[in-house]
Formats: sequence, C-alpha cells, structure tokens
Amino acid sequence: MRLALFTLCVPLLCSGCAVVAVADAAVTVVATTVKVGAKVVGATVDVGAAGVKAVVGGGD
Repeated sequence: MRLALFTLCVPLLCSGCAVVAVADAAVTVVATTVKVGAKVVGATVDVGAAGVKAVVGGGD
C-alpha cells in the first residue's frame, strides 16, 4: 500500500518541478525582452541627441 501511494505521488512532485521550470523560463524570456527593448530605446535617444547636436551645432 505504501509503495503504491509513493508511486502515485512521485509523478505529481515531478510535474510541479516542470511547472516551476517553465515559469522560470518564461520570466527569463520576458526579462530579456525588456532589457533588449530598453537598449533599443537608449540607442534611439542617443542617435536623436547626436542629430540635434549636429543640426544646432556644438557648444563651442
């Protein structure tokens, strides 16, 4: 009886680990996407600032 109960409970524990692993992977993907998006926005701002400096002229 104990062996049967143990055999039934082990797969439940394993599937819980899989759910945590999938959730962790999803969070990692979202965090990477946000980081890349922030870099793109930062690069766009830098290019825009350089364009404004070129049009207006330097502070010299």
